[in-house]
Amino acid sequence: MKKRWMLLGFLLVTIAFTGIMIYIRADNNSAVRNFFLHSWHKNYVVEEKNLAYINTTPKQEQVTVLSEGQGYGMFIAAHDPAVKESNFAKLVQYYLKHRDRNTQLMAWRQTKKNGKWSSERNSATDGDLFIAKALFLAAKRWKNPAYQRQGQKLIADILRYEYNPTTHALTVGNWADSKSKYYNLMRTSDVLPTMFDQFYRESNDSRWLLIKKTMLKRLNQLSHQHKSGLVPDFAWLTSKDAKPGNNYQSASFSAPIYIAVNENRNQGYDNLFASQQYIFAKKLPKNNYYDTALTTMATILTPAHRF
Repeated sequence: MKKRWMLLGFLLVTIAFTGIMIYIRADNNSAVRNFFLHSWHKNYVVEEKNLAYINTTPKQEQVTVLSEGQGYGMFIAAHDPAVKESNFAKLVQYYLKHRDRNTQLMAWRQTKKNGKWSSERNSATDGDLFIAKALFLAAKRWKNPAYQRQGQKLIADILRYEYNPTTHALTVGNWADSKSKYYNLMRTSDVLPTMFDQFYRESNDSRWLLIKKTMLKRLNQLSHQHKSGLVPDFAWLTSKDAKPGNNYQSASFSAPIYIAVNENRNQGYDNLFASQQYIFAKKLPKNNYYDTALTTMATILTPAHRF
């Protein structure tokens, strides 16, 4: 009887200790996420009276806003529990104010120097995709149909101005039209299959499913051309080669790899899960918005218990 009580006591202590450790780990991971979100907002998000934007060059005299940065910022804000709808609305207003030439697409770059703003024409597809996704996320989170309607307008213009009906793939921007030599150029970071699925549901336009199938197939072809499996930033859809430009480690590559591996645990890639965790072990850079944005997105897309 005494041994049974001792065993029961040991089990209760073990269960209690395990529960405490799980709580501490979850609390720790939540703290990591909150720290990254706070650092992102502090160093890159600029809020003014009625507008908010992502300053991609915070340590330089000239302010630079890119549509991709605005898209990343809106995407992060839609996930950040500390962000209020009023904060998100300011990011939306900046996007709306800087649409490109009677379209719903965002002009790809604005700069501010000596207090004067200038905006460049043309769009960049990656920015438009993330802005659209963020609008749909916001519509669901804050139950605001205006965001959904704007997102639907935007994805309609992506198909109208940033789609190549011959290759069935997205172009790099509205400037790369049928008259441009860049019409067949594909930006591999534009291959966003889960977004394409949602855009199909929002529009009932089957071209989104065709885009998903085509661009994934091309991405797979590029990946198989090299032992590393990595793909270049850009690729010609008619090209037989994909030549890497550099050989170095960067959070802009590690963050997406980490997310992908995290969704496919116990599939033979767990060594990558361990090796890419380094991105969470150091502070976010204050002068590299791209690495910072992707690392921050990795924290919000990773379940807390998987850090």
